[in-house]
Amino acid sequence: MGELNKWDVEDPDFWESKGKKIANRNLWISIPSLLCGFAVWLYWGIITVQMDNLGFPIPKEELFTLTAIAGLTGATLRIPSSFFIRIAGGRNTIFFTTALLMIPAIGTGLALQSKETPLWIFQILAFLSGIGGGNFASSMSNISFFFPKKKQGLALGLNAGLGNAGVTTMQILVPLFMTIGVFGGAPMILENGSGTLIGKIPAGSETYIHNAGYVWLLFLIPLAFAGWFGMDNIRTEGVSPNIGSPLSAFGKITGMLLIGFFTAAVGLYIILPAPVGLGTPDWVKWPVIAGILFTTVMLLKLIPGEIKPNLQRQFKIFSNKHTWVMSLIYTMTFGSFIGFSAGFALAIKVIFGYQHIMVDGVMTHDTPNPAGPSALMYAWMGPFIGALIRPVGGWIADKVGGALVTGIVAVVMIASSLGVAYFMQLAYASETPQEFFVPFLVLFLVLFAATGIGNGSTFRTIAQVFNSEQAGPVLGWTSAVAAYGAFIIPKVFGEQIKATTPENALYAFAIFYAVCLVVNWWYYLGPKAEYRNP
Repeated sequence: MGELNKWDVEDPDFWESKGKKIANRNLWISIPSLLCGFAVWLYWGIITVQMDNLGFPIPKEELFTLTAIAGLTGATLRIPSSFFIRIAGGRNTIFFTTALLMIPAIGTGLALQSKETPLWIFQILAFLSGIGGGNFASSMSNISFFFPKKKQGLALGLNAGLGNAGVTTMQILVPLFMTIGVFGGAPMILENGSGTLIGKIPAGSETYIHNAGYVWLLFLIPLAFAGWFGMDNIRTEGVSPNIGSPLSAFGKITGMLLIGFFTAAVGLYIILPAPVGLGTPDWVKWPVIAGILFTTVMLLKLIPGEIKPNLQRQFKIFSNKHTWVMSLIYTMTFGSFIGFSAGFALAIKVIFGYQHIMVDGVMTHDTPNPAGPSALMYAWMGPFIGALIRPVGGWIADKVGGALVTGIVAVVMIASSLGVAYFMQLAYASETPQEFFVPFLVLFLVLFAATGIGNGSTFRTIAQVFNSEQAGPVLGWTSAVAAYGAFIIPKVFGEQIKATTPENALYAFAIFYAVCLVVNWWYYLGPKAEYRNP
């Protein structure tokens, strides 16, 4: 364990005699490490709901920017993370990036022990939580090198799918651990009712909100040891030939992460409302995100020394148009999954947790609905289905072809988006919105399932279109672009809720899915397809 100087998994004899065992060991340490990354990245979606229930003296609109901060930072950190494996090695990367998650986890636990903690501290912690989002790119890139092409759909589907289950794990564990004083500290008293997957919790109950941070240390500490003593660096020419000492590898990772943190910070300052940022108009987010992507890549290119030639070799992916085609298609699947995961709880709370009634001829949306569903009871279901079904998507794609599965998924996503939009529209104009909750929930779960299957199928397509050296960085890059869904979807939801037309968000997503359906058919399925897949 540690260093692999010979690695040829496309050789059936090598794979069966030696490769399979090593690959599976690395995969099964990678999966829980990635799961914790997703949990720490996206736990603000649950924490902010509970902070609101506890009456933290922070305005709602500023509270919910924490999810957006973590979302954009995590997406941006995927750009440098896409290139870590070649310059730092898989074992070094997974160990170090998993250990770094302890910083926001401990910080969040400390900050949540007082309602007097200022907003800027929570913003910094949400910013640091982005490390967990970035870890996906390096994790996927690493696992792609361990498996032969014909096995990559399932292997990458397992890594991503069970890793993404961190969203669900977090949405189940955090509410449960907030009910018990397992890590000490004083409890707070709920001003509004809350809940867990078991049921509702009435106002006046004690809650240990700081456990939302501390609980992850139970997993991160042993996982850091497992990564160091159980994983491997592949030292072949096509993977990680010149990584230097572990300390040197950690230094390179830190420097590249700092570039991502810098560009994310500038972007957030431009986009976010005052007093956090400049408060620019809503449309500005689109050119800013494009600017973040471009600037981060350009700054990475300027890094001097030994990193530069390694990055230049990997940057060849940007001259391949299929990198951009797959970025679009992957955004349809993973971008939707991660964005809906971040915004699902808030959508349930805002649409079904309030009565929508006419007052003096004006429709109002701020009267609490006592019959409304608890967001924390249901929010975990969508990400759970989307993550759990992802390996199935990879397995089916290995059998029948990635592009065919992706095409079918796109059709299902268009139909279910339109259905969700219809029931959102009815609920948001009703005094009894709970009447529309069941069809809303069922169609949203279908949408989540489709994103999961599509995630698995896009991995298969990438494995077919790109050679083994480029496939890893392409997986990382496309996941970086798609991860902005964690910022964009909650932001669009918020904008449309403010405009009292939340259904328009889903109509817009349906149009985007239709574009992706056409692009997938043109390049990978139609009569002029450049890569027949199948």
